[in-house]
Amino acid sequence: MRGRKTSVTAVRRPNGEIALATKPLSPIFTGRMRKTPLLRGIIVLIEALVLGIQTLLYSANMALEEEEEKVSGGMMWLILAVSMAFAVALFFLVPLFAAKLIYPYTRSPVIFNLIEGVIRLGLFIAYLKVISMLPDIKRVFAYHGAEHKAVNAYEHGVPLDVAAVRAFSTAHTRCGTSFLFVVMIIAIVVFTLVGLQSIWLMVLSRVVLIPVIAALGYEVVYFGARHVKNALIRAVLAPGLWLQALTTREPDDSQLEVALAALKKATEDDQEVAQVSA
Repeated sequence: MRGRKTSVTAVRRPNGEIALATKPLSPIFTGRMRKTPLLRGIIVLIEALVLGIQTLLYSANMALEEEEEKVSGGMMWLILAVSMAFAVALFFLVPLFAAKLIYPYTRSPVIFNLIEGVIRLGLFIAYLKVISMLPDIKRVFAYHGAEHKAVNAYEHGVPLDVAAVRAFSTAHTRCGTSFLFVVMIIAIVVFTLVGLQSIWLMVLSRVVLIPVIAALGYEVVYFGARHVKNALIRAVLAPGLWLQALTTREPDDSQLEVALAALKKATEDDQEVAQVSA
């Protein structure tokens, strides 16, 4: 859970206890750039990667606690680098080369990029569907659902206990899944503007324009979350919320307890920061 100035990770230890780790957020994640339109989308992307790898490292070492083993930070960053390369290749380069097969039949950048975009979205949905069948990923997605339930409950002002939180939805408008869906759609528009160039220029554009697409995608999600009561905005956000059915699952009570422990600690830290500022 991310607070205003800290991030909190809650992990269920092998002995059943919940361990909490609180880390202060870097000034780059809390300063002026974090609030600057377009630039904030890139900052949020970097923040998600940094906090994600820190959380994975902490949780992995908690899981290995009884075995007296440790996962190094270098190993985690190596895994992240390989994963990022795989994601770029699968979701940006494979669709490009697949769409290139139809190049002799069309000279229209719009049609070409629509086909590329449909292939990209299809690969993304298929990938989520396949990994959601893995037992460990099912458990991760249940924790994802617990996180959303806890945040939804907090935003509705209900008591932060398991019984009250259980009734809330596992979907949330600011979810990363919705963000990725928006990125897929915006990529079609951006790459259409690039046009049909030499294959190497098109490959380069699929890599270097990712931060631009992420920045635009964040602005769409940010705007949508602030105007979610608008019927048109809800319609635009609906596909991303539907897609969350693949990345969230109904959590059990023990998973809700972990999510609530992190949320309560994050809100406590925010209150302390507010008191100090006052």
